[in-house]
Amino acid sequence: MTAKIIGQSLPNIPWQDKPEGCKDPVWRYSQNPIIQRNQTKRSNSIFNSAVVPFEGKFAGVFRCDSKSISMDIFAGFSDDGINWKISDTPIQFEGADEEILKREYRYDPRVCFIEDRYYITWCNGYHGPTIGVAYTFDFKKFYQLENAFLPYNRNGVLFPRKIKGKYAMLSRPSDTGHTPFGDIFYSQSPDMEYWGRHRYVMGTVKGDESAWQSTKIGAGPIPIETSEGWLLIYHGVITTCNGFVYRMGCALLDLDEPWKVKMRSKDYILAPYELYECVGDVPNVVFPCAALTDADTGRIAIYYGCADTVTGLAFTTVDELINHMKENPL
Repeated sequence: MTAKIIGQSLPNIPWQDKPEGCKDPVWRYSQNPIIQRNQTKRSNSIFNSAVVPFEGKFAGVFRCDSKSISMDIFAGFSDDGINWKISDTPIQFEGADEEILKREYRYDPRVCFIEDRYYITWCNGYHGPTIGVAYTFDFKKFYQLENAFLPYNRNGVLFPRKIKGKYAMLSRPSDTGHTPFGDIFYSQSPDMEYWGRHRYVMGTVKGDESAWQSTKIGAGPIPIETSEGWLLIYHGVITTCNGFVYRMGCALLDLDEPWKVKMRSKDYILAPYELYECVGDVPNVVFPCAALTDADTGRIAIYYGCADTVTGLAFTTVDELINHMKENPL
């Protein structure tokens, strides 16, 4: 490795070696999708979900849209990070303020371990989409905190440690609908309740220089701390004659001032090619929400939503992504 992941070893990370002859920086698990759309009692689709190492195994929070097409988030557990048992009932949050506990909808969660607990962020319906925040110690009891921002906002992604003594989060201000715009911003908080000092990180790319990310972008998995900077995997969207198409890209942010972009990929790292990524409730979508990492080997396992219907798994390494940016700089 020329770059190093700063973090814990994860010897049981899900993994397949890069196929012979593969020229892409990211490659798919051969048995995708790992989670089918009807894996729980009432689910129409299970996608855009987040997983973390937990007690030597794995736990996660999953977006499961019901057969009535209501959107909610559910806890799940796995021995190997591939075969999952997901609850048939949504997470029931506890909290001090009944106003915040009111549910309109919940979707696209991320999970981030900070200090002594697992924080969950998600797109929370509160008079429009905003960023819900909660924490758990055991993925059985969940305590909801105040929403991070006013509506309208999506793709709230925490950093896995405090930066200069403050909690830090990436997000994408949006609107009430299927937002036809979107840039990534950085915010910080002293207490996980009051968020401010907002900074612009990066936005869309106009013209044909990198058209796959010309409509909107949004942060994906929790940023990965490396010796070179914060490695961010994100989604980018282009508007085509057939609607939105979602692809994945990567960027490298400054460790101390993460709103400063050190590198960014001109070419995407994964696109909807396979049938399960192209055909579903929302065609032509790969949407990353989680990544497992092994500091010893530099391996990265990416969990992503496929066509807003099922969940896929893909693999890469820290060197693959950083070399990809160096070879295809924006």
